[in-house]
Amino acid sequence: MACKIDETKIQETIAFHGHSCPGLAIGIRAAELALSRLDFTPGANMVCVTETDMCGVDGIQFLTGCTFGKGNLIHKDYGKAGFTFFDRDNEKGFRALFQDDAIQAFEPANGDSERDARTRAIMEADLADLFSVAPVAVPPVRPARILESIICKECGEKVMESRIRRFAGQDLCIPCFSRHEQKI
Repeated sequence: MACKIDETKIQETIAFHGHSCPGLAIGIRAAELALSRLDFTPGANMVCVTETDMCGVDGIQFLTGCTFGKGNLIHKDYGKAGFTFFDRDNEKGFRALFQDDAIQAFEPANGDSERDARTRAIMEADLADLFSVAPVAVPPVRPARILESIICKECGEKVMESRIRRFAGQDLCIPCFSRHEQKI
């Protein structure tokens, strides 16, 4: 069944991202899946772990309200179109993996480019055909914590303590550490 998100909201999502494309359509549909399965509401204690940094993450961010700044949008660079959504209040969630073969038979029509045809196919397909879904029983990540800031002994900038590196007895930020350590 075609996307059930209001067309105005879809257009706002496209404007937020800057253009319409198949990647953004994947994110819109993943967000639709999350919104329908987990009853997300503004202010809900939800989290999304994305396994990609592609265009679709903008759709998820815009439509679900999960953001990097709030610590409830987490990027794990696995290079997969996988998205884990979790409602911390209700302790339930799922991982959705985009199934590209669901739209392989779609052909460009009416002068559409292949890109436009793929976007249209994603927006018109049934969610059950677009994503394989598996339940998640535990939160995929811990809630964000405020950590101490430590001064890098080389550049003098403050660094979150979980990102500090020790080298030759000195606390260094990752960029300063990488200038000394040859394995990075």
